Amino acid sequence: MPGLGTLINTAAVIAGSLVGLLIHSKLPPRIIAITFQGIGLFTMFIGFFMAQRTQNPLVMILSIVLGAILGEGIDLAKYLERFSAFLKTKIHSSNERFSEGLITAFLLFCMGSMTIMGAIEEGMGQPPKLFLAKSVLDGFSSIALSTTFGVGVLCSALPLFIYQGALTLLFAGVLHNLPAAIIGEISAVGGLLLIGLGLTILEIKAVKILNMLPALVFAGIFAYFLL
Repeated sequence: MPGLGTLINTAAVIAGSLVGLLIHSKLPPRIIAITFQGIGLFTMFIGFFMAQRTQNPLVMILSIVLGAILGEGIDLAKYLERFSAFLKTKIHSSNERFSEGLITAFLLFCMGSMTIMGAIEEGMGQPPKLFLAKSVLDGFSSIALSTTFGVGVLCSALPLFIYQGALTLLFAGVLHNLPAAIIGEISAVGGLLLIGLGLTILEIKAVKILNMLPALVFAGIFAYFLL
């Protein structure tokens, strides 16, 4: 059972998304458009901030290349898109950007170092201070995202709950002694993925971020042997 921090974080995303959906119809298109651009810039800023903290660029390049090859071979994006289409059908949504909103929100909420560190903190039975702080950030972000993408952001609360809860349980049972250096490299590669997400949001270049997610696993493996 995921801890209190994950539950609060999920509730914050739901609440923020509902607020965004309520005010969406009252905002002119030009305000929504510039909000969208602001989200893209902020995502890239967070990505650069995280990525530059790597201690070994070799870990990053090996992880992102091999992760992309594996993810593309499996085609992870296809499975999350199917899940998104399933949710869209179940709630009878006609929003054309439903899948884009769900995937963008999920990646933005789950790629940060606060997700990993918060899962460790809560998995070790400590008060979920990081998840509480993350809840505030995600709550406000979900307001901005849902004004642009719509109800897909609200539905991202479900994969967020599953991913973050599973990560917390994993750290509680297996990975509670994971060295800080390994966590740092995983977070740095996550930052690189966020840069790609920012490029996609800004419509500069569509980067297949979902198919690069195995890079996070490779980052942990290479960091273990190379650091």
